[in-house]
Amino acid sequence: MTDQTLPRPFGRREFLALGTGAFALAALPIALRRHVSVARRTVPVMGTIAELTVVHRDEAVAQGALEAALAELRWVETTMTRFSPTSDIGRANLGAAREGVVVSAETAKLVERALRWSSAAAGRFDPALGAASELWDVTNRHEPPPADQVARYANRSFWRHVDLSVGSGQGVLRYTDADVHVDLGGIGKGYSIDRAVQALRDRGIEHAIVNLGGDLYALGESPEGGAWRVGIKSPDDERQVARTFEVSNRAVATSGDYERFFRYRGTRYHHLMDPETAAPRRTNVRSVTVLADRCVDAEPCAVSTFGLSQDRALAFARTQLAGAEVITIA
Repeated sequence: MTDQTLPRPFGRREFLALGTGAFALAALPIALRRHVSVARRTVPVMGTIAELTVVHRDEAVAQGALEAALAELRWVETTMTRFSPTSDIGRANLGAAREGVVVSAETAKLVERALRWSSAAAGRFDPALGAASELWDVTNRHEPPPADQVARYANRSFWRHVDLSVGSGQGVLRYTDADVHVDLGGIGKGYSIDRAVQALRDRGIEHAIVNLGGDLYALGESPEGGAWRVGIKSPDDERQVARTFEVSNRAVATSGDYERFFRYRGTRYHHLMDPETAAPRRTNVRSVTVLADRCVDAEPCAVSTFGLSQDRALAFARTQLAGAEVITIA
C-alpha cells in the first residue's frame, strides 16, 4: 500500500484531532497563527493506520520530520512484530522454547518493560498470551473456537515463563513453557509512538500529533493554537464522539471492545483477552482511556485496566504512573 493524502473515515477505536476552533484562536498570540505550515501524512503501518500532523514554519522541515517519524514506526514494526518469522519476536516465538534467541537491545528493553507491567497488574496484562489471541483471531473468525482449545491456554500466567537476560548490547529470550507466544501488541504501538515523537523533537518540531490506531501523543499545540482537542469515538456509533478533552504534551491510549471483534449468537467477542479464561474479557465497561506522560506506559496501563470500574482503574493507574488520568465508558 502507498501513503495516502486524502482524509478517510475514522475507525471504531480511533481518536479525532478536532482542533480548538475559532473561539480558542482569538486569545492566542498572532505569531503562532501566521506563517505556519501544516504537514499531514496518513499511512498503513503495524496493522493499523498512522495519522501524523506536524506544525512548523518551514514546510521542508515539517516534511523531513514526518519522514523521520514514519521511519521509526516502520522500524518498530519490522523489528518487533509477531507476524514475521524474521523479526526479533518472530524468531523468539519459533525457537525460544528450545534455546536462547538473541534479540536487539531495544526489543529486550521493551519485553522487560512489558513483563514489569504484567507483574504490576498481577497478570491482567500478559504479553506472552499470543497463542490465545491467534486462536481467537477475531478479525477473521465468525464463531468461537472449540472450548477445549481455549481451556488449554486459560490461567497459565505465561508471562512468568519468559526468561530474559540482557547484556553486551543485546538480549536473549528463553521460554520455559512451549505454549508461550510473545505478542507486544499491547505495548508496541505506544513504544513506537514515543520513538516517532522523539524523532520529531530531534528535528526541532514543537507542535505535532502522532495517532496510531487510536493511541496518540499530542506534542505542543494544534495548528489553530492551544491544546489539541481529542474525541473518543462512541462504542455504539462510530459517527458519534462519546467524550472530548484537550491535551498537550501528553500521551493518550484507549483499550476497548469495539476495535476488532465478531458477533456470534448475540455475543460480541473482541480482541482483548482475559489471561484467566484465555477468552475475550467479559465486562460491562466498553473502553478505558489512560492519559500519561508516555505512550509506552499509557498503552499497557489501558490494557491492564480494561474492564475495571472508573475508581479501580484510576487507583491502579495512579499507583503506577504519577499524574495519570483515566476515562472509562460503559
